[in-house]
Amino acid sequence: MKTLLTAAAALVLSVGAGFADPIDGTWKTEVDDGAYAHIAVATCGDKICGVIARTFDSSGETKSPNIGKQLVWDMSVKGEGAYAGGKIWQPSKDKVYKSKMALNGNTLKVSGCVGPICKKQTWSRVN
Repeated sequence: MKTLLTAAAALVLSVGAGFADPIDGTWKTEVDDGAYAHIAVATCGDKICGVIARTFDSSGETKSPNIGKQLVWDMSVKGEGAYAGGKIWQPSKDKVYKSKMALNGNTLKVSGCVGPICKKQTWSRVN
């Protein structure tokens, strides 16, 4: 019985690893206020989240105090490359906005909105 339970647990874990969301990976933002970042996007429970992994300015890679900070959280998978219901933080303005995303291959369209007014960026996949 113990062997059967161990085998079942291993199967569940291996199947779960195969269900990574296609958005998972590292994404390069557009330049905002002279800087851009690489965002590590991953599945966080049943939501999508993203953390600032690396930062850059016109001279190259920088060691911003924002590295490791949450940029995207509580994003829900809506299907067919659509994500919504989350929040996104804009470091240059230190503001949080309602957010949605649309994935198409190696391109991620990201919107941060206040009411009907949205600021949009197109992120590109790094890996």
